Amino acid sequence: MVQQLTSTTDDIFYPESDGKPLADNTLQFELITTIKYGLEAQFKDDPNVFVAGDLLWYPELGKPKINQAPDVMVVVGRPKGHRRSYKTWVEDNMNPQVVFEIASLTNTIKELEEDKLKFYQNHEVEEYYLFDPNRTKLKGWLRSAEKLEPIPQMLGWVSPRLGITFELVGSDLVLYYPNGEPFATYLEIIELKELAQQQAEKERQRAEQAEELLEVERLEKEQERQRAEQAEASLQALLEQLKAKGIDPEQFEL
Repeated sequence: MVQQLTSTTDDIFYPESDGKPLADNTLQFELITTIKYGLEAQFKDDPNVFVAGDLLWYPELGKPKINQAPDVMVVVGRPKGHRRSYKTWVEDNMNPQVVFEIASLTNTIKELEEDKLKFYQNHEVEEYYLFDPNRTKLKGWLRSAEKLEPIPQMLGWVSPRLGITFELVGSDLVLYYPNGEPFATYLEIIELKELAQQQAEKERQRAEQAEELLEVERLEKEQERQRAEQAEASLQALLEQLKAKGIDPEQFEL
């Protein structure tokens, strides 16, 4: 009898973390979250666009050592929802089409522009974008047949898949939605929300003041009507008194 020593693919363990931090510094973290949540906002009404940040991606069944955790990845055609990792064979054999990497001081050019580029090239990524905030360098690669080819000019570049535009404003990477609005940081979103709330409160107060003014005008008109009625009633009473005394009111000019 031969003992079975090899495990089945169902028994293989796929870690949910690569042991690396999401970001090495606050700037890198802010950029990652701004891109991730900005893309989620862009596709919020499309149930079949999945956006993830720092999620382990396993492209090949039975090969857990072959993995990558892009800072941000987008899969057009897969439903939204939480995942502990992204396994291509579980996701209708669909790989991420777009990935983003934000460089830190611990990253090397070889790691980002050779190793990761080769991985993404070998696993059907269509667009790979790399930004180094420490050196203000923005690079991109676009799939052409079997290869990811460098994008000659990234400033003003529009992603074919996402429709977003890439720009550098000073040393900052700024992404723009198709409608021309820039992606906002979390703090900027909070500030915009507070501003909108303040404007809404001002509008509410103006509406209340307008309503109060209308009520004052209504009360003034009502008081004027009552005064007119009282004056008319007083006049009629006086006329009746004159008639009762045998005096013809018509001989008076009223």
